[in-house]
Amino acid sequence: MKILLTAINAKYIHSNLALRNFVAYTSDCAEHLILKEYTINHAPDQILQGIYREHPEVLCISCYIWNISTVETLIREFHKLLPEVPIWLGGPEVTFEAEAFLTAHPEVTGIMRGEGEDTFAALARYYVYGSPEYLEDIPGLIFRRDNLLIQTGEALPLSLDEIPFCYNYTDDLAHRIVYYESSRGCPFRCSYCLSSLEKTLRFRSLELVKKELSFFVEQGIPQVKFVDRTFNCNHGHAMAIWNYIQKIDRGTTNFHFEVSADLFREEELALLSTFRPGLIQLEIGVQSTNPATINEIHRQMNLPRLKEVVNRIRVWHNIHMHLDLIAGLPFEDYETFARSFDEIFALEPSQLQLGFLKVLKGSYMYDHAQEYGILYHESAPYEVLATKWLSFDDVLRIKRVEEMLEVYYNSWQYALTIRLLICIYKSPFTFFQRLGDYYDHNGLFGCSHSRLARCEILLDFLMEELACSFLAGDANVLLPLFRESLIYDLYARENCKRRPEWAADLAPFKQMIRAFNPENKGSLRHTEVFHYAFPLRDCEPVDTLPVRTEEPLFYRFNYEVRDPLTYQAETERLK
Repeated sequence: MKILLTAINAKYIHSNLALRNFVAYTSDCAEHLILKEYTINHAPDQILQGIYREHPEVLCISCYIWNISTVETLIREFHKLLPEVPIWLGGPEVTFEAEAFLTAHPEVTGIMRGEGEDTFAALARYYVYGSPEYLEDIPGLIFRRDNLLIQTGEALPLSLDEIPFCYNYTDDLAHRIVYYESSRGCPFRCSYCLSSLEKTLRFRSLELVKKELSFFVEQGIPQVKFVDRTFNCNHGHAMAIWNYIQKIDRGTTNFHFEVSADLFREEELALLSTFRPGLIQLEIGVQSTNPATINEIHRQMNLPRLKEVVNRIRVWHNIHMHLDLIAGLPFEDYETFARSFDEIFALEPSQLQLGFLKVLKGSYMYDHAQEYGILYHESAPYEVLATKWLSFDDVLRIKRVEEMLEVYYNSWQYALTIRLLICIYKSPFTFFQRLGDYYDHNGLFGCSHSRLARCEILLDFLMEELACSFLAGDANVLLPLFRESLIYDLYARENCKRRPEWAADLAPFKQMIRAFNPENKGSLRHTEVFHYAFPLRDCEPVDTLPVRTEEPLFYRFNYEVRDPLTYQAETERLK
């Protein structure tokens, strides 16, 4: 008997934790189980061919919003080729409307619902050993028999200690994000999230967790991403793990945690302040700063405390912080969303992710979509189109903001220039919105632009903003400043192979530059001439624009030493 478990991940660097857990938990059937991972970037025919060549006798596929359209195509074509092979699906995309999915897809034998380990193990034994128990006796199933849909009872939640460690020394994990869970469930009930449906919050024993984290560090895994929904909801659990990863750190592995910043205790902050730069990164969900919205989505958040914690962590410059906002939530219109954006942008996170509400099947938001006037895409990922408070035109403008934010802020490729620009715009949201409108008006979206081209577009945009008097200021003063800041940003990232046309001629400074670089490191160093005293560190405040100096200032970029959080080259002012 050959049972094929198939994962179709969003990216190659991702790995499927759920199916690995299934295999580990069903060890008595291990010789009959095969796990194959693909990505949504594979052509559907490639996946179909790969599965067909395995000649499975049972096919199991995990279904999520990012892969469900691929799965639907795949199961139709696979069933034509091997109609006798049972097809079982699981995952959030088929769990909450299982009856409708099975009715629409007659080629599917059944669906596994719930956490899945116990259910899959029983199903595998049913096929491998010809178990005398009927499918009706396996909890967590809905399946078809004689044109009828049969549902079994819910599977009971497992103790996490019962699930064996699912990674081993033969896994090819060197270039992948490894997903790991030390807890299941969430203490909060946010209306847009499926984690709010978890009935219990359970923790894996610290003895097991420490042993497993040691394995990742010993193997030199680049990143371990905890999937715990609110990692710091249990103070003792979080402190034990954070203390341990600091103890075993070898300078290679990064650990990612989703946390609620307002829950941090002083003891936790004291510990985090001592971490090696790059040891951990924190994802902090804010979603909105509008009180009416926060209340309506059943979110618990002490915003002043969150801001205080984020500001304190940022100053340490040792932890990457990723803050999230969601557009399209109830009671959030264009103006209140802009205010939310500006409030969170002012915290200067390492990244600000601007997402759009996804109306997930099974969520409270899904059940109340009509009440909120939410229009959303009928197909995955079910993203919002409009609400009572937000028109489709508003959504499109925010999407333009999102793209500009990703290109010019989250990439860290234009860090200095963006910080200077925020000094002259009344709000960061207004800047990104106007820049996005400029891209849209000039047909610049949908094109592959080089970093240099992005700089040129930004300069053209600023000239237009000054010409139309949206920005007050003298173009003869501002444009030279931003030309030099963009030169700084280009060289802070890499030693440019092609020098921008607007860059100053370095020939008059040739002898001085040589004197500054007696070791002659070639492409590993670059010395540039500026006429503005630019800040050397990203954490240095920029409240006003620098004034042009008469004498040239020399800055050296060292590409052998990079900031572990931003990947910017080490920079020093030589004169």
